[in-house]
Amino acid sequence: MTDPRDLVAHEAALLDERRLDEWLALFAEDGHYWVPLLGAAQADPFSHNSLAYEDRLLLQLRVDRLKNPRAHSQHPASHSQHVLQPSRIEHESADEARLRTPFLYVEARGEDQILLSGTARHHLVRTPAGWLIREKRIDLLNAARALPAIQLFI
Repeated sequence: MTDPRDLVAHEAALLDERRLDEWLALFAEDGHYWVPLLGAAQADPFSHNSLAYEDRLLLQLRVDRLKNPRAHSQHPASHSQHVLQPSRIEHESADEARLRTPFLYVEARGEDQILLSGTARHHLVRTPAGWLIREKRIDLLNAARALPAIQLFI
């Protein structure tokens, strides 16, 4: 993939297909997945709590838990659907790109379904193998409200 927008669409498809190991492989070794508690108003993950701030190790642990047949939170299994607006490239150079993608996210488990909306912000780095995710930030719309338990990755 040479166009960084293609990586964003591919990443969402991998999540929706529960191809979690392939999804995790999209993250650079120093990659992070971040869901700020304050949404777009939060400047960094260190000065305020976050819903999630996970490095590669924590992401691997969560993927392993989701795949484990004894994971009680996955009986019945959760499924997701990402509906993405076109990604907008905010910055691109030879080595990195920053994109902004408004989205709707639906997560279903049994009879329950949640709907979240917001903006995904990807900071990508170019490697010899192609683009990798250095940071994926999810700014939820109305993030400060009480949220249901989110089982998968937005």
